[in-house]
Amino acid sequence: MDRPFDYFVILAEMRTGSNFLESNLNEFPGITCYGEAFNPYLIVDPERTELFGVTMAQRDADPMRLIAAMRENTDGIPGFRLFHDHDPRVFEHVIEDPRCAKIILNRNLVDAWVSQRIAWSTKQWRLGDDVDRKTWRVKFDPKDFKHFYYTVKERQQNIARRLQVAGQAGFYIDYDDIQDLKVVNGLARYLGETHRIQQFAGKFKKQNPEPLADKVRNFELLEETVNEIDRYDLGTLPNFEPHRGPQVPTYITAKDAPLCFMPIPGALDQEIRDWLGSIDKVHRDELTNGFTQKELRQWKNQNKGHRTFTVLRHPVERAHSVFCRWVLNDTPWTNWELRHGLIEKYDLDIPWDTPIGPDYDRVRHRAAFLKFMQFVAATLGGSSPHPVDPLWATQDVILRGFSEFVAPDHVLRERQVHEGLAALCMEVGIDPPPLGETIPSEPFPIGTFYDDEVEKAVRNAYARDYMAFGFRKWDREGG
Repeated sequence: MDRPFDYFVILAEMRTGSNFLESNLNEFPGITCYGEAFNPYLIVDPERTELFGVTMAQRDADPMRLIAAMRENTDGIPGFRLFHDHDPRVFEHVIEDPRCAKIILNRNLVDAWVSQRIAWSTKQWRLGDDVDRKTWRVKFDPKDFKHFYYTVKERQQNIARRLQVAGQAGFYIDYDDIQDLKVVNGLARYLGETHRIQQFAGKFKKQNPEPLADKVRNFELLEETVNEIDRYDLGTLPNFEPHRGPQVPTYITAKDAPLCFMPIPGALDQEIRDWLGSIDKVHRDELTNGFTQKELRQWKNQNKGHRTFTVLRHPVERAHSVFCRWVLNDTPWTNWELRHGLIEKYDLDIPWDTPIGPDYDRVRHRAAFLKFMQFVAATLGGSSPHPVDPLWATQDVILRGFSEFVAPDHVLRERQVHEGLAALCMEVGIDPPPLGETIPSEPFPIGTFYDDEVEKAVRNAYARDYMAFGFRKWDREGG
């Protein structure tokens, strides 16, 4: 019989009913589940030392060997249970394999937490006969439960996303569903089994059938804590920005000193290049950039004790600098296509050509900057046909991209950059040269027209950066 899958995995957490589900799947003649086949401390169960001639040592050396042995030696479809603390290589394999059926078993996380704490206290992890039942009332710990809740939710979200990315669909089943004979028969049909069972195996019993209030000593605190949890993540900041890679070719290394600068567009750039050049008494144009990832790895291997760093800038200052240097003024960085597009499509009241004339005053500049911020907010929010350029991408997303290759050793802030660079030099054993003055934004410094409306416009666009890096309201001294 042709089956839709070659094998299956039950992706579960502790105390979700996976033993009960496995025992009932094994009632089907064409389904065999081999328990915790990839538990680092055992193979299937504590009594076994091998499975199909594959020892634990052989399994650990090559886990796919055991999966192949299951498929070769099982009549019907084989499978196993996989928890988050089992071999991660197996998770990576099965989540990408379209021939592996994914069964995702979940349970109400309050019930799961209470059940787990009872099992820890009673040392009873499974129940075959009701007369052996042990009872316990747990003391609810809000901090421990919240950690458990958000950790498990993150794992569940990761599984769902990985399946989406792989273009696959899993069979989601809840703890309550596994006690519904029709649902379990439906799961078997999903696996390609034509047989139907008429009753459950009866091998395992529900260990703690009492109401939740009877299993928790301080039940009121549990209720209060659960009500505080934002299940729908209403306070989240939506992110419609595209993924950004590490941008390795933009990294800059000193001529001789073991320092590598990872620039954030719109933040300090030329100033740091000049500083890097002054360390070895060369012009900034003599610094090295344009690396491939292989070349930068070679540089790292050749420069023991190296340090990588980047510099964050307050969103108000960064946004204004980008507007002046890449949109408004006639500079080597001016994006003329962007400039003219903003004038034509977004009604920015700025001169069509540069240089800026005397009729372009501070009032026009402030109004144009606010329009630019509306444009930036629209692109970052996914409501504009214009793509997000790295120039105005959030610093949070850019840093995440850096970390795909290597996280910077130091994330300095512009307002404390002198102290940060001095500490950096101390770590690599060189004397820190002075950092030159920050290149001013022209024609009008941000402080000459900044007010609450400007702050609101920038914060609206860069809410993620304000949240991620704790930026306060901008001021001339503190930023």
